[in-house]
Amino acid sequence: MSVSLGPLSLALGHLLVLLAFVLALLVGGLLGRRYRQPVAGQVADIAWGAILLARIGFVIAYWPHYRDQPWGVIDIRDGGFDVVWGLTGAAITTAYKLWRQPAVRRPLTLAAGAGLLFWSFTAGTVALIERQARGLPALSLPTLSEASVPLSGLAQGQPMVINLWATWCPPCVREMPVLAEAQQRYPEIRFVFVNQGEPPETIRRFLQNHGLRLEHVLLDTRGELARAVGSHGLPTTLFYNARGQQVASHMGALSQATLARGLERLRPATP
Repeated sequence: MSVSLGPLSLALGHLLVLLAFVLALLVGGLLGRRYRQPVAGQVADIAWGAILLARIGFVIAYWPHYRDQPWGVIDIRDGGFDVVWGLTGAAITTAYKLWRQPAVRRPLTLAAGAGLLFWSFTAGTVALIERQARGLPALSLPTLSEASVPLSGLAQGQPMVINLWATWCPPCVREMPVLAEAQQRYPEIRFVFVNQGEPPETIRRFLQNHGLRLEHVLLDTRGELARAVGSHGLPTTLFYNARGQQVASHMGALSQATLARGLERLRPATP
């Protein structure tokens, strides 16, 4: 789900996009020397075009969640991007560059194609593997009262959202009101807050100081759940359907919009 690079943790999807961009730069650099037409700038422009349109597409799709907080449109820390719109942005920017600069057509086409092929293959492979092994971990964790409960017992046939968090994590603190509100708004979904490695008194003090009333708070003192789901960064939010299958995940602070996207995937598929 995520990869740790020293002090930095990246969601696997973001890492694959970054590697695809680096590969496109490398291929562009090699071919640019061969054809004497540097294309690094054009590759960077394509990446920016993809990012910009991916964000615009996501905001349009979830505009009701941004209407009351328009500043959130530019707060990309929530990770709200639309893949289809992003690919469209990359295609439009590439076509424009090829039209306006015929001399770079061959190296730029090959560089952009290499990045796209790498991303398509790796992202598709990862998605296939995750689809085949995404069950709810068979773990029991203690509550704040130290009574141990199994995760499967909390689900009780309901969709479940599991949030891995800690009181020292600023993005966790920033997203907590969003999750606390959703807990009240969607009683048909079980929200579970799994603290990573902190004692009960620290958690109680945090909840009291922030005026939060969370119904299902569990303690993962040894990081068992984080290891089981492959999470190397906080916050991490997992979305499980009523059959206990993971259908989505999100690394980083959730906004109302990115939470709404995750909750949409909990709905049963229509025949």
